[in-house]
Amino acid sequence: MATVTADPPAAPEFTSLAEPEVRSIDFIPDSERHGKIRQQGIFWFLSNTQTLSVAVGFTGIALGLSVATTILGVVLGNIFGTIFMALHASQGPRLGLPQMIQSRAQFGYRGVILPLAMALFTYLIFMVIDIVILKQGFQGLFGISPTVTAIVVTLIGFALAIYGYDWLHLAFKVLFWLSLPFWVALSAWIIFGGVAGKAAPVHHFGWIAFIGVFAYSASINISYAPVISDYSRYLPRNTPYWRVISAVFSGGFWSLTWMAAIGTWMAAHLGATDALVSVHQAGNNIFHGFGTIIVVLASLALVATMGEMVYSSQLVIMTGFDSFKPLTPTFRKRALAASVFALVCLVLGTWVFNTQWTAIDDGLDLSLYVLTPWTIVNLIDYFLVRKGKYAIVELENRHGLYGVWGWRGISAYLIGFLASVPFWNLSFYESPFAKAHDALDISFLVELLVAGIVYLVVSRSIDLKKNAVAVAASEEKLAAAGLISASIDDPMLARGEAW
Repeated sequence: MATVTADPPAAPEFTSLAEPEVRSIDFIPDSERHGKIRQQGIFWFLSNTQTLSVAVGFTGIALGLSVATTILGVVLGNIFGTIFMALHASQGPRLGLPQMIQSRAQFGYRGVILPLAMALFTYLIFMVIDIVILKQGFQGLFGISPTVTAIVVTLIGFALAIYGYDWLHLAFKVLFWLSLPFWVALSAWIIFGGVAGKAAPVHHFGWIAFIGVFAYSASINISYAPVISDYSRYLPRNTPYWRVISAVFSGGFWSLTWMAAIGTWMAAHLGATDALVSVHQAGNNIFHGFGTIIVVLASLALVATMGEMVYSSQLVIMTGFDSFKPLTPTFRKRALAASVFALVCLVLGTWVFNTQWTAIDDGLDLSLYVLTPWTIVNLIDYFLVRKGKYAIVELENRHGLYGVWGWRGISAYLIGFLASVPFWNLSFYESPFAKAHDALDISFLVELLVAGIVYLVVSRSIDLKKNAVAVAASEEKLAAAGLISASIDDPMLARGEAW
């Protein structure tokens, strides 16, 4: 097998922007692979260059921490969460499939419905949070009806999702370059004292609050884990692992850290509690109208991430249906799945949830609870157990190598998830442990430890020789069908003995 040593040759980036994407949950052939690694960094940088990331910076100040301590908590939590996010990104080019299709290897052809449901729940949470932030912000700033705002931004996000992969990457790229100078200017104005504010109150360090900031920050990028490969799966198959991992890590880490730091400063010095309103006010300290410009750009970035959530939700929905009844992917089915998801989110974000802070607090916590055991199972299987070797053909075979119900992945997930319940801390449920320790929430650490150990133990019974034979047969079939041109290998995963 050929070893990856260089960047793959670039193919035409777009076929036709006038036409929507034709692929969905099916394998991306080598002939359709395109794009550059740096686009991944831009995409995930822009994903966090919006007001939800700014709002994360409010949490530490609200919990009584200082600016410096809050930023430290953000940085450490962000490093932790972004590592998981970036590792998943490397799976897209190699496998050419949406992220959750690949989870059939751990959970089974039908068993994958468990992580699919958890992923869809997370997409819904973040979609609703985005709608709430935008409708409240635009009402407060411009007096626009919350219902009108919610409908408009949902429709834009839906349209981006329908046109698909290349349109999303293009939108993120354009918004990145448009918004970057304004965020740089605002940051410089803050650093050099141009944004007037009250003196920051004296705060005291507390471990409970610090861990809370750590968890909030970690949850932002961990929540992207189920969608990462959706946006890297068109890259050439021989894209080097570490280059795509580093690009995604850099984009996701630096943008969230930057935005949260701005939010931390504004919460401490301006008493900010609404991300859009506070960014608007701070921006207008530079000159009248600057705040409006940066708010519009930040809102468009948030709308783009809504398109991202709708796009990935349709892939999850179609995968779920396909797990029980064979489904031929078509544009109409993709559009229908996206329509249903967008409509549900619109209803919830417009008429059910009206409190931004409740939505953010519980939403970030719940996304961390439901995704952590999945992410550790998936990554252990990919990097330590099978070392990136998956039979693509078998992932589409309900009675094939990976089985109907993957008892190993399901058991590890459920045991890890249930082990965390006694440590939860939510607005509607405070566990005995949280009550006894001043609302301390270590649920995600328990999940990582328990689910990870359980899967490491049960995965020792996997027949890796049988897996290797299936991988070779799968590549032969894909090559015979003209879907791939050659087998590849990566020395990073080849090192060491099989688990």
